[in-house]
Amino acid sequence: MAHLTPPEQRFYGSTTIGEKGQVVIPAEARKALKLKTGSKMLVFGMGGNMITFAKLEELAKFERHMAERLQSIRKAVRSAK
Repeated sequence: MAHLTPPEQRFYGSTTIGEKGQVVIPAEARKALKLKTGSKMLVFGMGGNMITFAKLEELAKFERHMAERLQSIRKAVRSAK
């Protein structure tokens, strides 16, 4: 069955941090996002309790996405006050 949710918006499961601080990205996520051995990833801390990974070559797309979302987030925060 095909997934209707785009890969960038899907939940792929959970992982565990190993003894050396390594994290295994679930196989389904690696396949859907075309991650290969040696892929360079950026790691962002989000709000002190969240981590986001992004493919280095996708930084420009990620930056545009976050800028677009920022307006929505700001509106939600203002309306929640």
